[in-house]
Amino acid sequence: MDLRRLSISKPASLFYPITRPITGVTFTLQRRHDPPPPPLLSLQPPTPPQPPNPGLLNWVSSVLSNPSLDSSKCESLIPLLSPHQFDHLFYSISSKHVEIATALSELNNASQPALGIQALDMLVHVYCTQFKNLGFGYAVEVFEHFTDQGVFPSLKTCNFLLSALVKGNELEKSYHVFEVISRGVSPDVYLFTTAINAFCKGERVDDAMALFSKMERIGIAPNVVTYNSVIHGLCKSRRLEEAFKFKEKMVENNVSLSLITYSVLINDLIKQEMFYVANCVFKEMRCRGFVPNEVLYNRLIDGYCTMGNIGEALKIKDDMVSNGVTPNSVTLNSLLQGLCKNNQFEHAEQFLDKMLASGLSVNQDVTYSVIHWLCTKSRFDSALNFTTEMLVRNFRPSDSLLTTLFLGLCKHGKNLEAIELWFRLSEKGFAANTATSNALIQGLCENGGIEEVVRLLEAMLERGLTLDKISYSTLILSCKKERVAEGFKLREKMSKQGIDPDINSYNMLLYGLCSIDKVDDAVKLWVECENHGLVANVYTYEVMIEGYCKAGRIKDAELLFSKLLSKKVEPTSIVYNTLISAYCIDGNMIEALGLFHDMKNKGIRPTYASYFSLIQRLCNIGNVEYAKELIDDMRMNDLLPNVACYAEVIHGYCKLGKMDQARSVCLEMSSYDIQPNKIIYTVMIDGYCKLGNMEQRNILQCEMAKKGFAPDAVT
Repeated sequence: MDLRRLSISKPASLFYPITRPITGVTFTLQRRHDPPPPPLLSLQPPTPPQPPNPGLLNWVSSVLSNPSLDSSKCESLIPLLSPHQFDHLFYSISSKHVEIATALSELNNASQPALGIQALDMLVHVYCTQFKNLGFGYAVEVFEHFTDQGVFPSLKTCNFLLSALVKGNELEKSYHVFEVISRGVSPDVYLFTTAINAFCKGERVDDAMALFSKMERIGIAPNVVTYNSVIHGLCKSRRLEEAFKFKEKMVENNVSLSLITYSVLINDLIKQEMFYVANCVFKEMRCRGFVPNEVLYNRLIDGYCTMGNIGEALKIKDDMVSNGVTPNSVTLNSLLQGLCKNNQFEHAEQFLDKMLASGLSVNQDVTYSVIHWLCTKSRFDSALNFTTEMLVRNFRPSDSLLTTLFLGLCKHGKNLEAIELWFRLSEKGFAANTATSNALIQGLCENGGIEEVVRLLEAMLERGLTLDKISYSTLILSCKKERVAEGFKLREKMSKQGIDPDINSYNMLLYGLCSIDKVDDAVKLWVECENHGLVANVYTYEVMIEGYCKAGRIKDAELLFSKLLSKKVEPTSIVYNTLISAYCIDGNMIEALGLFHDMKNKGIRPTYASYFSLIQRLCNIGNVEYAKELIDDMRMNDLLPNVACYAEVIHGYCKLGKMDQARSVCLEMSSYDIQPNKIIYTVMIDGYCKLGNMEQRNILQCEMAKKGFAPDAVT
């Protein structure tokens, strides 16, 4: 492309002014007597255009590839091209940027030196704006090609190029370009400031400060932006003391501090958790008449909230409002998070309610924290309302939160609301997973009934619900007593779906059979369970031992207990309590007490049930003193005897005519803030009557009446 053959002295310009909007050129080269070019437009990088008509493309290519560029053909050619077609053509020759630069650089001559500068300015602007998606390499190479020949862009273009490189994070290129510019152009305050900003952005703060000193030496006064850039760089490098010295230097040099100056300092002080100093700087800023913007207010509020100082954060919010700055969603979300962090969930709930009512965006995690807190407080109506609002905004709660919510709603009798929530999730495309759905099934089974669940399951299955072992186990567990047969049907369905029942499923069926006294059928089922290779767990033994004891088959229960021990299965307090109770009912106190002591020796803590069975039976056979010792033993093991335990001992003493001991136990009860009930008053009155002590009988009757217990026929 030999542009040297153009007759520059002719009135024609290199490119004629184009009246239609174009995307491929930013301005037109003009003759010296033409008016100044219009301001440069900042254009976005074009979308890769569709290729033009092949015939037109061939014609344009022949014109551009001709060694002698005919400007008259260019004049007739350009109006035929749409903006996208122009871009496509320029894209096709963009890789020839060095050739273009070479041709245009040769336009520079002694008679018209400005023409070469204008050509360079144009190329730099085109490559920095229209082709920045290709990187700034083209622009820098064109720039270097001209400057190697002593041709430098205008100061305005130098500023433009350097700013473009810094904004594009091409910091290394910006350092090189500034160094080259400084050889042929006298930098102004704007060029120095941009270079200083580049050094600070690249964490080369010492270089930035050296350049700042050079500015001052050559008589170029730094402006507020220059100072702010250095202060920001120092703050980023955690050189706060030097940053404050630069702030003082601004004042000494009569450079007005700006809102940005204060914002940079406060922001970094907050990052370093120097809140006291940040607050002092904030107050100084206010005294100088600066009104913080919402960004600075939000940074302060977020900093205090992060540190847990919600009180100070709320004060800042009040100051924000008093200065006419409206808190936005960022402000309120920071406060919401701070309130939750400080366990001030009541206030957080109020904040959240106002935010949602105002249509503001909310932080999902914080919102779900509030919902979870509401669930822990059993405020499921409010929890459900917030969850519904989040669904309206297309936010899906976590599976763990949904599980908690489903269980809570069902537990509090809100089965319908729980079911509606499940289907709403499905409609929104946020279908609950199997584990969460199991929570709903469990809640409905425990608080509704298997009939309701069976009706619901069909619709849920149509919506894509998949049942797993836990689902079936939950359903089987609900088939108690008269519905045991349905439990076995569920087991068959489970098997047909290729899901092998696990030991938990068998345990549920064993429990159902034992609850309707079909222990022999349970034994057969256990054999089947073992034939399938399943290993019984402690719950299996618990169920079967209880079944044997309930049927009066203590010997079978003993054998099973021995098997449990031989299988190295750790017995639980439930196993021991079941056998102890059975021995007590059978009157075999030696075995009962033997198991009780064996239980303690193995480190298994006796429970209330362990003690009560023994106390009740010992009192029935007249061994009340031993029963009283067990009450003392309960307290030593951090178990507080309840009124039923005391009632058994008092009744035992009364039957033996030992009313003083009975009265002493009654006083002991009261000392532990356990008040006698109607049964205790009745047995003691009966005891005194049998001894003929009418005075004590009358005293107890009056005491009984004062406590609101009306005498009955027995009394």
